Amino acid sequence: MAEKKSGAFDIRVVIAALIGIYGLILTVLGLVGKQAEIDKAAGININLYGGIGMLVFAALFVLWARLRPIAVPVEE
Repeated sequence: MAEKKSGAFDIRVVIAALIGIYGLILTVLGLVGKQAEIDKAAGININLYGGIGMLVFAALFVLWARLRPIAVPVEE
């Protein structure tokens, strides 16, 4: 029986895209944030660190989906 890779319909790619979008938004907010917002979080730029973490997580999800694709059996 032949197999076909799921490609863009893999749920890991969709999850990575959503987390990546949120991570990008948080990273931008962390870069342009005001010092008053940073002071509220005990001097830690949580938006920047959280956004970078989400971008790394999304990249790992995409890497996982590319290295170990889901093979869907194709009936003839």
